[in-house]
Amino acid sequence: MKAAVIPSINGSWELREVPTPVPGPGEVLIKIHACGICFNDVLATMGAIPIGTSPAITGHEPVGEIVEVGPGVTTRQTGDRVGTTWVRSGCGRCDYCRLNLPVTGQTGINCPGAVSTGFSHQGGHAEYLVVGANETVLIPSGLAFDLAAPVLCAGYTAWSALRTAAPKPHERVAVLGIGGLGHMAVQYAQACGYETVAITSKPEKHVLAKELGADIVVSNGEELREVGGADVILVTGPSYPAAADCLQGLRVNGRMVLAGIDGREGFLIPPALAYPFFAQGQSIMGATHNGLPLLQEALELVADGKVTPMIETFPAEQVNEAVQKVAAGEVRFRAVVIY
Repeated sequence: MKAAVIPSINGSWELREVPTPVPGPGEVLIKIHACGICFNDVLATMGAIPIGTSPAITGHEPVGEIVEVGPGVTTRQTGDRVGTTWVRSGCGRCDYCRLNLPVTGQTGINCPGAVSTGFSHQGGHAEYLVVGANETVLIPSGLAFDLAAPVLCAGYTAWSALRTAAPKPHERVAVLGIGGLGHMAVQYAQACGYETVAITSKPEKHVLAKELGADIVVSNGEELREVGGADVILVTGPSYPAAADCLQGLRVNGRMVLAGIDGREGFLIPPALAYPFFAQGQSIMGATHNGLPLLQEALELVADGKVTPMIETFPAEQVNEAVQKVAAGEVRFRAVVIY
């Protein structure tokens, strides 16, 4: 099969012929139709995230069709349209796994033997991928593969963040950062009927945020406070200082959910005698991939046309160009490679 291989740290991705995997007991073979490129794939190319496979094939937003099932598989069959996620399973024996919690992104952070697509095991930037049948999620009928792919990570993360905050019907939701996660988070909040505020420091994104469904668009925490604040702030961008700045616009008993990743600076609660954090009853929460039932919900909202990922598609032969555009921040908002 053809696969996009990372030949070396900071090397250009190359399409190569590699052996086609064979499903074992409990596994299925997926013919990949589309796989998104996440910025974590760029970090893996740079060596910031290790890839434990040889050759190095990353990609954790794969969707396609099952073409073969291994012995003992009863829950999936050939022809099923499926995807699989970043974290597929834990080791089952470490202290974290002994808590018997559902497999989520939390598993990937806490279990040293977690199975992760594109990192510990072959990723989806290939023509075929083998995964456990119970590690797949069904793609709703009628949902195009290229639109489904970004939901496997970006949409999953955005929806999990909103569900973690658990906003009440009358509450206002703000989304910080209008990028790969944020442009979907705005749509998810709107689809649920919440008054939605978009927060972006980039003037060129203000009109786009309105088009995505934001009721109000502001540039920073001060402006958020001036328009009445928000009960929930979903932090989808990679800047924790920007998140801390928005605390001044978080209402009493509000929740801020950190869903974006800042690898350079920590999250600090700023000194603010006029609006002290300790007296507001607020919560700072984290969210990642919080379970396959949430992923199914996120996919259904896209299938129903209530949320539409903004994507740029690339043929497999242009995979390196796609990676370079993602690295340069030139994709609006998710790059999807067609295999």
